[in-house]
Amino acid sequence: MNTKLILAMFGIGCLTTAFSQTTTVDPRATKETKALFANLKKISTQGVMFGHQDDALYGIGWKYDTGRSDVKSVCGDYPAVSGWELGHLELGRSHSLDSVNFDTMRVRIKEVYRRGGVNTISWHLNNPLGGTAWDCKTTTAVKSVLPGGEKHLLFNQWLDRLALFLGSLRDDNGRLIPILFRPFHEHTGAWFWWGSKQCTPQEYVALWKYTVNYLNKTKGLHNLLFIYSPVYAETQKEYFERYPGNDQVDVLGVDIYQDGGETGAEKYIREVQNAMTFINNAAKERNKVAVLSETGSEALPMNNWWTSVLLKAISGYQIAYLMVWRNACDKQNHFYAPYPGQASCNDFIQFKNNPRVFFEKRLPDMYK
Repeated sequence: MNTKLILAMFGIGCLTTAFSQTTTVDPRATKETKALFANLKKISTQGVMFGHQDDALYGIGWKYDTGRSDVKSVCGDYPAVSGWELGHLELGRSHSLDSVNFDTMRVRIKEVYRRGGVNTISWHLNNPLGGTAWDCKTTTAVKSVLPGGEKHLLFNQWLDRLALFLGSLRDDNGRLIPILFRPFHEHTGAWFWWGSKQCTPQEYVALWKYTVNYLNKTKGLHNLLFIYSPVYAETQKEYFERYPGNDQVDVLGVDIYQDGGETGAEKYIREVQNAMTFINNAAKERNKVAVLSETGSEALPMNNWWTSVLLKAISGYQIAYLMVWRNACDKQNHFYAPYPGQASCNDFIQFKNNPRVFFEKRLPDMYK
């Protein structure tokens, strides 16, 4: 009898297929984390989840209001994906670089998970040689934190503080909350100390691998999916130049913003479609998830941006989620999602009502 037929009779073939769809960087990932990975792949075949950075923490004219969200105030539902930022956690401070209290952030992350939403975290950690993440004149910062470097012990301390926070994210039953973690992003640009002009490809890969290994193995964290997210690249070769390997990355992302208002719309659409073409192909080949990890048009100068630009850009691609950046409460005209009265509200509601766009209420159980 045919070997494949024998395996099929006992369901072994189905098990093998199912396992291949839930393979994560961390083989010891919690069942909820593996389920999230599998469901991200599944939902990308059905549509795209909408995400918003710092959605539950502040918005235009408010901060820390319980249950409040600019997005929900406009369309009646929370984003499916909520983004959070941990910059300054490494310094042992109580507030992030965006002046957000980390204890409040923890509470909001738990609330999103309790409702069935998805959480993703970025980390704009300070330059270990001095200054912010954007202090990028040095070309030795990455080398300094690697084993043998002058700031290696300091970096371990920073990772310990990061791990303590990530490990504190637990549900009402004490189980770890799955997190999509996006470290050292936009590394193909040159505005962070881990950028393309600040370190060699080999140093960047070493930084990534050391961080993943430290969190998974040294600290025993098993609730993380790791996102690789360069800025826009014209070719797949450019995109993967600093790729740490399939055994180090769960999700393939890219950060692409629209500049120039309406005059920049066609360029933005072209870039998203070009990048998503090869990212989609690579995700299928490598058993990864594709996402548009950061996007948006600052201050939304186009009233019809959501349906005429964004939907057009992502149409036809398997993208698990897209995330627009934050609505700052303390910086004028620094917003990427509409708020009550903003000119693109009606268009945003049309975007939200598209059957292929998922907000929180329409999500299936992402953790089973």
